[in-house]
Amino acid sequence: MTLFIKKSVMIAVMLVFCTMLPQFAHATSKEKIRKIEHFIEEQQALSKIPGLSVIIVDKGVTVYQKGFGYADTKSKTPVTSDTLFELGSTSKAFTGLAILQLEKKGVLKRSDDIQTYIPWLTLTYNGKKEVITIQQLLSHTSGIPSNSIVQIPESTDKNALEQTVKTLLHQTLNRKPGSSFEYATINYDVLGLLIEQVSKMPYDQYVKHKILEPIGMYESFVGIHQVESPHMASGYKIGLMKERPFTAPIYRGNIPAGYIISNANDIAKWLKLQLGNSDIYSIDANTIKESHTPDHSVEPFDTNTFYATGWAVVDNENKPYIYHAGENPTFTSYFMMQPDEQIGVAILANMNTSSTTAIGQGIMVLWEGKTTAPQHANSYQKLDKIVTIISIIIIGICLILCYLLIKTATNIYKKRRQLTKLTNKKIILLMVHSLLVAILITAIFMAPEVLLGGLNWTFIKVWAPTSISVLFVSIIMACILYLAWGIILIMTKRKVLD
Repeated sequence: MTLFIKKSVMIAVMLVFCTMLPQFAHATSKEKIRKIEHFIEEQQALSKIPGLSVIIVDKGVTVYQKGFGYADTKSKTPVTSDTLFELGSTSKAFTGLAILQLEKKGVLKRSDDIQTYIPWLTLTYNGKKEVITIQQLLSHTSGIPSNSIVQIPESTDKNALEQTVKTLLHQTLNRKPGSSFEYATINYDVLGLLIEQVSKMPYDQYVKHKILEPIGMYESFVGIHQVESPHMASGYKIGLMKERPFTAPIYRGNIPAGYIISNANDIAKWLKLQLGNSDIYSIDANTIKESHTPDHSVEPFDTNTFYATGWAVVDNENKPYIYHAGENPTFTSYFMMQPDEQIGVAILANMNTSSTTAIGQGIMVLWEGKTTAPQHANSYQKLDKIVTIISIIIIGICLILCYLLIKTATNIYKKRRQLTKLTNKKIILLMVHSLLVAILITAIFMAPEVLLGGLNWTFIKVWAPTSISVLFVSIIMACILYLAWGIILIMTKRKVLD
């Protein structure tokens, strides 16, 4: 009898414990979500991101999906699950998947020379024509330089993709194809043109009908020209220590590398598909896994990190991660997955900022059970703050020069100063003065190309914080004002009073 009572008590305790397990799990999840929301709100306030959309999937279930802030700050339109964002370079995984899909159909091989499909695309290294394979384009080992992004033309034309790829004909390769990794966004634009050549369909139509719709991503679009929705978020950049609305140029020829547009509803489906726990079977699971296979033919581009097909893979046997960041002039995104635990995190933001990546990584850390997320220093904000301070100083100098110029002009008008004879000494002084200002202005115009590896001011105006454009204009104005004031001083003299 005593034994029976003991067993009964044990069974009762076990039953109570089992019934409490879901409550414990639920409590744990609630605590994680509380920490995650506090972390997001804190980081959003620090980074000044107007709007964020956050998605967490765990073992095939969307465990968290929420919008933060505004899709448009002027109208105070809140971010919802329907809000559309440009994905940036996380678009590359869609293009990569399309290539693998076409290979499965037998219309191409990744080992093929790209000139098999685009015969006019002749690229050289050290003056010698090189063979570039489809695989090398997928893994960013083609040798195409990263600064080729500068040459991507603004265009809304239907043949914009071909226009973009043709810019490579005027550039040389940075390295021998297949020798090492160099991330160049235009690699995936070449792949986009390849998709057009072999499928006999425009890239945007192919991806829409053969990738997005079969997955059930009906609210997603391939380029802004496809968007017919009132839910498109406005884009922003940091500038003068505040978020600033900015209308970026349209680069239709860069869609395969960075301009797929989506929302939280559809990205949840995308993450589930990538993690292999989706009920969508229209895209082969093995093809998805293959897109995650890292390229070990070259050295890792980061610690134990190799590039796959539109994904970066942390090749860690204990705990592998698959991730990619996306960055456009006014939008950013970050996708991160832990395949062993079937966890996926995605962040969509309507501002160009490095904080989007940090928020995504922090959410993954917190969801995995760690108590605190790593701290992040926002590189764009740091740069913006420094440039803003310098701009204020330069604008102050401009105001002083304006005052001196007006005062000098007033003295001439009131005949307190008069024109003077140009002596040889004054002519030389005038030439030196003008030459120094010309050299300074030339140096300012050439600085990005020399210091930033071939970039230019047009690119910086689109991609960098708006404060840099303010600094550029203020320096040029200071130079012009200084030149004008100096010329007047040299060519006039104070009138001697009788």
